[in-house]
Parts: sequence; C-alpha cells; structure tokens
Amino acid sequence: MIVLPEAFVRVTVDREGPAGSAWLATLPATVRELAERWDCTWDGDPLYGGVGIVVPVLRKTTEPAVLKASFPHPENRSEPDALSVWGGRGAVLLDERDDDRFAMLLERAHPTTLAQAAQAAQAAQAAQGDEVAAIGGSVSRRLAVPAPAGLPRLQDRAAGWEEQLRRDARDFPDALPPRTVQAATATVLELAHHQPDTFIHGDLNARNILAGTREPWLAVDPKGWVGDRAYDCGTLTKSRSVVLAEQGDLARGIRRTLDAFTSASELDREHARRWAQLSAVQAAYGGRRRGFRRGRHGAERDRLVALVDELARILTGR
Repeated sequence: MIVLPEAFVRVTVDREGPAGSAWLATLPATVRELAERWDCTWDGDPLYGGVGIVVPVLRKTTEPAVLKASFPHPENRSEPDALSVWGGRGAVLLDERDDDRFAMLLERAHPTTLAQAAQAAQAAQAAQGDEVAAIGGSVSRRLAVPAPAGLPRLQDRAAGWEEQLRRDARDFPDALPPRTVQAATATVLELAHHQPDTFIHGDLNARNILAGTREPWLAVDPKGWVGDRAYDCGTLTKSRSVVLAEQGDLARGIRRTLDAFTSASELDREHARRWAQLSAVQAAYGGRRRGFRRGRHGAERDRLVALVDELARILTGR
C-alpha cells in the first residue's frame, strides 16, 4: 500500500474540497490495481505534482517507469492523447493508459526539472536565466506538430476569455491600467478566435520539463491543445517571472526570456509577446479571485498578485 505524501493530500483537499478527499480515499487502491494490471512493482517513494501522484515502478521487474494518476478534471483528459501523438518526440513515452481513472504508465525521466537544474547552475554561477527559455523554446518547437482531429482547440475558449476579461475589469476596476487590459482584449479579438491546427503542450513551464536519458529534456504534464504555439511562450514567461524578480531586474529578465524563447522556437517575438501579455493579465485577475498554486491566501498571494501585475505592465510595453 502506498502512503500519499502529506503535502499532496493537503494541497488537493484545499483545492478540490470534498471531491478531492473522496478521490484521495480511493487513490492507493487504484494505484495498486493498475500496478498489478500493468505488471509493475514499486521502485521508490511516490512523487507528486500539482494535480497528480507519480509512483516509480519497475515494469516486468526490470524496466524503469512511472505510474501516474491525476485528479479527474476535464483539462487533464487530453494528456495521454498528447503523449501518444508525440510518440516520444520531445516528451516522455506513453506505455499504458486508463482514461476512466486518469492514469498512465510512462517512461521514467530523471526527477530533476529544468527549473531545478537552472537553480543549481545559477548557484554555481554557470548559467543565465535565458538558458531556461532557450531550452523551453526548443522543446516547444519539437512538440509543435500538425494536430489530429478531435482534440480540444484553444480558439473554442476565446469567447469565454473575452467575457471573463470584461467581467474582471468590471469587478476589479483599479487592478490594472486600462491600456493593459485593452491590449489583452485586443489579443483575444485579433489572435485567439482563429488559430492554427497545431498541437501544443498547453502548460509548458520549467517544472514540466524533465532531464531525460533518451533525450536531454523531455516534456511532461501536457494539456494537449490545438492552437497557436506562441501560447506556450506566455506560460513559460509567466512561470519564470518569480525567479527573474528575485534576481533583481524583472523587465530586463523578461526581455531576455522572450528573446531566447522566440529564437529557439522560431516564433515572431511580437506575436509571442502579445500572448505572454494576455497570460499575465489573466493571471493577475485569476490570482485575485482564486489565489495561486504557490499561495492561495494571505501575504504570499498578495505578493504574487503584485508580481503578475508588474509582469502585465512590462509586457504591455509603451
């Protein structure tokens, strides 16, 4: 019987409430049943991410793998489809799937994330922040492939984004400068309603890129959207802002991040900047309503709100 990490239990219940508690109560038995079905034995303590638990296993007694089970949420449903489409190209390989239980058996990558590797290199004064963005951009480019039919499209969310921005501006009239909100709304109107038939990660940040053996870096935890691949630049830029702010000059760090990501991913910089600005504005309002994964309440939430407010202003430009 696996023992669920206390922090994972606490975060899941805090986020999902009674539904989270009910899912957690069945999770150990679910993992045990899937391990038996997929001929796996335990090979280490469970790890966890934002919404799922990852159990190191050996398949057929010798093959390193991980068994992942996620909280059942619509945005997690396309993850196995994404990994199947990529077939190991820039992402971990999918070996088995149980869609009803939001579970998969995956290639085992190293537990070191790109974010952790960057922190270690920075401590040794051997890396600059734009290396993270360059690696992220390179991974993003490899994952951008023609999309198969039937997968969720980002453009179908555009009308909801537009309505949410109007509601946010009304409910929080003094949160952001009007021109910052207007720029985000213009991006939705001009870029979001009609997007390419390209398959993208959808949540590409430095924590979702792991060191690999088969390839240097492998993406994990995709949302699996069809849409504009510049969307991933917004996700990575937003996630990098915490570290860049700690380094001192946030505006300079963001410029370098955009330069490195767009160069490696072969994207137009201005096009990517607009998507990143929209992502920052959405985060600024979303943080006020729901908090953040790093801080849902109190002083930490307020600090992060102030940070994404500044990020949105920087990305709006002059």
